[in-house]
Amino acid sequence: MSKIYVDVMAEFTKDGDLIPKSLKWTDDIWYEIDRITDIRRAASLKAGGAGMRYTCIIGGQKRYLFNEDNNMWFMEGQ
Repeated sequence: MSKIYVDVMAEFTKDGDLIPKSLKWTDDIWYEIDRITDIRRAASLKAGGAGMRYTCIIGGQKRYLFNEDNNMWFMEGQ
């Protein structure tokens, strides 16, 4: 399994939290993030790498979105 780097539209809250709102997948389509259910520092056990892991609901499905320490965003590939 590999890392798939994605473009992310995010916002900073007044408290300084970084919240992703949408992402552009490999098909060049932007997908809205319906909800974030968890944010924690974690490693990707499938693709390697670590950073802040956002547990996202996208189109009714749970997906992990990672923000690495180098400020690049990735998801786990198939």
